[in-house]
Amino acid sequence: MVKDWYEKSFGEDYLLVYKHRDAAGAVREVRKMISWLDLPEHARVLDLCCGTGRHSLALADSGYRVTGVDLSGVLLREARKLDAKQRVTWVQADMREIQLKGHYDAVLNLFTSFGYFREDEEQRKVLREITRMLKPGGRFIIDFMNSPHVRAHLVPESEREADGQRIIEKRIIEEHFVKKDIIIRPLGGDGEERQYHERVKLYTLEQMKRMLADSGLAVDEVYGGYDEDESYNEDTSERMIFVGHRP
Repeated sequence: MVKDWYEKSFGEDYLLVYKHRDAAGAVREVRKMISWLDLPEHARVLDLCCGTGRHSLALADSGYRVTGVDLSGVLLREARKLDAKQRVTWVQADMREIQLKGHYDAVLNLFTSFGYFREDEEQRKVLREITRMLKPGGRFIIDFMNSPHVRAHLVPESEREADGQRIIEKRIIEEHFVKKDIIIRPLGGDGEERQYHERVKLYTLEQMKRMLADSGLAVDEVYGGYDEDESYNEDTSERMIFVGHRP
């Protein structure tokens, strides 16, 4: 069976391409999330698509009982390395079918870990799983890119160097998807070139609200970023952060 892009891209080279994402930034973002969620002490939190666990670990440091779920064994390996005190429960699973019973106080899906699939119904499966994971009254955050801002400010190509590698990223918008091709070339010509592809569906605010409502989730607030309760603005916000609850 041919692997889809997200089964290929979240491996060893992902750690290189996205190494600029740091733990300090995650701590600041988690502080803001905590203020939005208003969770009870020792609440159970599910970090869905947790990656290397930056936010999971910051949540655990804040006293919550955290489960981090991701499809990538490579990223979970790194998360476990960072979690020397074994504060977080790490689970490998597809976000459309999480092998957990649920009853969490909160579910987080952060930094555009949504919209990966070609069909809208597959995205709805993710939202229905979030609903199933939450106990009644449980809270959620879904942090997605702001599609109008992406369309207006897309950088077609960028290039940088890291760890002896040249990283070239090419971006286009096609058929309501933002698509990125990543080319990694060893400097000096030693070693083989590697290529990866990423693809995320561009949803508007109203489309997201409709899918959330259809999946049994109620939106309470929409923010445009993590700075000082930044309200969502279609033209200027880089993000579209939905905060809400399961009725």
